[in-house]
Amino acid sequence: MAEGYQYNRVLLKLSGEALAGEAGFGIDPAVVSNLAEQIREIVQDGVQLAVVVGGGNFFRGLAGSTEGMDRAQADYIGMLATVMNALALQDAFERHGVISRVQSAIGMQAVSEPYIRRRAIRHLEKGRVVILAAGTGNPYFTTDTTAALRACELEAEVLMKATKVDGVYDSDPVKNPDAQKFDRITYMEVINRGLHVMDTTATSLCMDNNMPMIVFDMGTEGNIARALKGENIGTVVE
Repeated sequence: MAEGYQYNRVLLKLSGEALAGEAGFGIDPAVVSNLAEQIREIVQDGVQLAVVVGGGNFFRGLAGSTEGMDRAQADYIGMLATVMNALALQDAFERHGVISRVQSAIGMQAVSEPYIRRRAIRHLEKGRVVILAAGTGNPYFTTDTTAALRACELEAEVLMKATKVDGVYDSDPVKNPDAQKFDRITYMEVINRGLHVMDTTATSLCMDNNMPMIVFDMGTEGNIARALKGENIGTVVE
């Protein structure tokens, strides 16, 4: 166990929008650099880290399909967007001295390794960050579902979902100033209350495999390490 941390192996889910910063589109180099610095700290302390990244800062498959595009085709475009983000993360990580590997669920041998579970685990054991791109490789599955699936496959001890809010609320805190934040909540409560923490497939996968999740605000520097050390950051879903 990494000293001072409650978890040894972690999967971090990043949305594409989180990488865009205030611009809302593309990749903000300052945001990615700050993230890489936080990752460097926890990896140097001995935490094994895998990252699943979304692609919403470039393209959303579901949004494309609502505009008349074939859903499967739109989802494949979204998967390619996640690969761009994964390569940007790898570049930032390695400039900060964090050795990393990109593994893609869609074959792209020139820029990434194929996703192979046992190889990914070996990288983690050697202290490399594994950046998991292209979702599951299948249309109709979100990157939230990818994160839940990979967390279970790679035997992570916790799934960390980085968001723009500081946890799970009983209603949208942006629209409702009286929204109440949960410190802890069960997956069944999330489903019954219709709280859109993740999509239903991802939520059910975590619940069925006893995968705890921490939902936290990525915008506050140092929150990743604080959450992993057991500080009361965000909301624990279990």
